[in-house]
Amino acid sequence: MDLNEHYTTLYKESVEKIAADTYQIDTQIDSATDNRFGITLLIRPDIHIKNKIQGFLEELKAIDPEQYYYPNSDVHITVLSIISCYDGFNLATISIPDYVKIIEKSLVGIQDITINFQGITASPSAIMVQGFTNTNSLNDLRNNLRTNFINSGLEQSIDERYSIQTAHTTVARFRKEIKNKEKLLEILEKYRDFDFGKFNFKECHLVYNDWYQRDELVKEIHEFRLK
Repeated sequence: MDLNEHYTTLYKESVEKIAADTYQIDTQIDSATDNRFGITLLIRPDIHIKNKIQGFLEELKAIDPEQYYYPNSDVHITVLSIISCYDGFNLATISIPDYVKIIEKSLVGIQDITINFQGITASPSAIMVQGFTNTNSLNDLRNNLRTNFINSGLEQSIDERYSIQTAHTTVARFRKEIKNKEKLLEILEKYRDFDFGKFNFKECHLVYNDWYQRDELVKEIHEFRLK
């Protein structure tokens, strides 16, 4: 996949939908009955990058404070959704050591992954910061995980929603009608190629999470260090 081309196509299509009022509103963000949980392997950017992201979000909040904006604690890059969130998933129904063992096996030989956060893109329901990797190691890790989990017989739902190939981080979601489309699109264009920084990650985290990775609901299961 040509990531730059993919992000650009997504951006253009989504901006057109925002302009035409055919964007999507997430109606479950504020639902008290949302009981969707799963387990995810993820990466957390460093604080320098998170703070630059918050600077971008502050501009969006100033024109439309009612949308859903990710705090620093919730900003993440999904390596792979091992069990996609579904209603009623219970961590007690799986053997955590078995999952840890497969992830450790999948990490063998994976090293030196730098993620560069350059510019923003969007979907019909959200705004994302674009991530680019310096090598193919992140996709190698994902492919290792796919193969090892599919062959394991353990509960998993890898790629059932879509096959992840990017290194983006979602930073805002539309939960209400957009108040000022013109100003929103102006800010998005301003940050289209903004340099949010890059970092070399040394660990990833297996977590039990809700759909939005809200810190108060996320439970850390295991931290993995890259060799």
